[in-house]
Amino acid sequence: MYRKLPILVLFLFCAQSFSQVTKYHVKNLKLNTKYPHFGVNLCGDNKVLFTSYQLNKKGKVKKIFDGQGILTIYKGSVDGEGNIKNIEEVTIDPKANIESITSATLSLDEQQLYITTTYTNKTKPKGNFNKANFHIEVGEYKAGIGYANFKVLPFCNPKYSYAHPVFSLDGKTLYFTANVKGGRETTKGASDIFKVDVLQNNTFGKIKNLGARVNSYSKEMFPTISKENVLYFASNKSNGYGGFDLYKSKMNADGTFNKAEKLPKPINSSQDDLSLVMLPNGNSGFMVSKRKGGKGDDDIYYFTIIK
Repeated sequence: MYRKLPILVLFLFCAQSFSQVTKYHVKNLKLNTKYPHFGVNLCGDNKVLFTSYQLNKKGKVKKIFDGQGILTIYKGSVDGEGNIKNIEEVTIDPKANIESITSATLSLDEQQLYITTTYTNKTKPKGNFNKANFHIEVGEYKAGIGYANFKVLPFCNPKYSYAHPVFSLDGKTLYFTANVKGGRETTKGASDIFKVDVLQNNTFGKIKNLGARVNSYSKEMFPTISKENVLYFASNKSNGYGGFDLYKSKMNADGTFNKAEKLPKPINSSQDDLSLVMLPNGNSGFMVSKRKGGKGDDDIYYFTIIK
């Protein structure tokens, strides 16, 4: 009898644990086409930003002088079934000389737009720099014009890349991806996730690497923060399902993060999975994936949590 008791206890524990396993339902959205849709991010209540190509009246991709397609930012509202509707292009002042935008986030009052872009011949800095490097700029909203007067964030060194900006819920911290080298906050891998305090009068503190519990010797990118202070991000480190996988890390009261956990299937797949963002309800959200069965390149998916 006593020998059977531990086995019975183990069985009951396993049965209870299995019943509490989180399940997900994932669906491909109607907005997806043969063109990529990525960089999904929240902005306000039930609204999202995402990146895709700028199209002409014939539905073809607009291109710059070197033949590359122009990526820009779109904004849409989320309905009760997770569909993104009322999609419109975010208006950028043509005088800003922004050729392509790969990701973006809005300030809490939506008066400032933070974008990931590259230097152009008109905006390139003096001295040596890698033209392929990304950097983060911020523009201010002007009625009748759109977002204008873009400026490179002061901590962006043209020797390195900075991308994928996203705000904490209180707007006091900006998270982003970078490949900064040298010093205490050096990048651990090919790209790491950093944070910086947002101060008054459009100033910033010193950038801080989120550390080894989040970053690895591989690439980390596309950070987002949920209402429950959980960091979601993508990484191509080893022991994944394939390509980039989605991970989560809970933030502690002191601002540090717990060891990152890989999310299960079907959130992750054998292909690239990126840009997971949780909606305020905590039971659903959006993610980007290049998985089999998609409509094009990167697609945006809506997921719900079934407990």
